[in-house]
Amino acid sequence: MPTAPARRSGFAFCSGNAGPRELNAARAGTRGSKSRGLVAGGRAKPWRQKGTGRARAGTTRAPHWTGGGVAFAPGMRSFEVKVNRKARRSAFKGVLSHHAAQGTLAILDGSGFDSPSTKQAAEVLAGFGERPTLVVVTEDEELLVKSFRNLEKVLVVPPAELEVASLVWARSLVISEAALPLVLGRAGVGSGEEVAE
Repeated sequence: MPTAPARRSGFAFCSGNAGPRELNAARAGTRGSKSRGLVAGGRAKPWRQKGTGRARAGTTRAPHWTGGGVAFAPGMRSFEVKVNRKARRSAFKGVLSHHAAQGTLAILDGSGFDSPSTKQAAEVLAGFGERPTLVVVTEDEELLVKSFRNLEKVLVVPPAELEVASLVWARSLVISEAALPLVLGRAGVGSGEEVAE
């Protein structure tokens, strides 16, 4: 079983910070406030330019006015940072190798499920690993998806949505036989290569 320090240092496997960059890309970035151009009103000059003795003003919505806009107002933004393909594959391979070395990686034969059964899925995981558990199955394996998705601290994802951050988060990893070639393909591992280098 991986120790807590080993799990905390899991991002060391993420070449090019692939894991943290995936988490950044998942941020909504929906913050925002109104600048002086977005605040309603303020189109008319509040008083004439000269002759009143007051400081000149062209709008009542300047940032230093009550009810005015925000100076340098933050807007919506994307936190996504590009991750090079080779770096992402290296991160995948590193985390998979770590799970394999720690004995927290298991291959699941989906043919053992004749119907959706959360009880049977719980029995499968009872003798293996530590939760949270990440279960990787193809979208066609509907019986496995329905069997594992209701278990506590179990995340079921298809290979196309598998991310480095999820692999690092999981204490144990279960991959179906049908999903294994797809997962290895995302890690850039061919038929003649080994996951653990």
